[in-house]
Amino acid sequence: MGLLTTEHGKSGYRADFILYGLAATALGSFLAFAGPRARWPEIESFALLGLAGWTLVEYGLHRFVLHGLQPFRSWHAAHHHRPQALIGTPTILSGALIAALVFMPALLLGDLWRACALTFGLMTGYFIYAITHHAIHHWRPRSEWARRRRRAHALHHGSVGPMARYGVTSAFWDVVFGTNGKSRGPIRTVGDRTGEPEELL
Repeated sequence: MGLLTTEHGKSGYRADFILYGLAATALGSFLAFAGPRARWPEIESFALLGLAGWTLVEYGLHRFVLHGLQPFRSWHAAHHHRPQALIGTPTILSGALIAALVFMPALLLGDLWRACALTFGLMTGYFIYAITHHAIHHWRPRSEWARRRRRAHALHHGSVGPMARYGVTSAFWDVVFGTNGKSRGPIRTVGDRTGEPEELL
């Protein structure tokens, strides 16, 4: 499998979780131990802004890019047709986009601490999204929140007619933009159609 492929082997698929987990930990540690104490409230505010901002980025990417623009639409269609397959954004691509569209503009418009904090928050949001999306497709939900997110995503995958429920980690933006509509058809399982979800991580 190449660096820019959307379908991964198990090791390539796991690498995304490992690399983002390590990157978020390293960046968070850098902010906590090297960040000026006088600026901690500001650093925390930018980190929270990045984390909250991720939910809107997640919604927008899913709705307008993955379900709207080619070739992303075709790539994402493969995930809809085979939800158990290890399909996802290549780590090198997502990392480059975060660096180019979040870190660099924040650095140019602000300073190193704001850029790092904003990037840390957004990267943490992406990491939470990746784990949530994986759990939805491969794990049995153990909490009420996880069951609600799994059901909403199952409705997204199994919808008949207009697509809805683009939020994976949160339904907030679906409510705001009116895309949390009622199911118009049968609900297909998000897990393996031949049995219980497979635990991969």
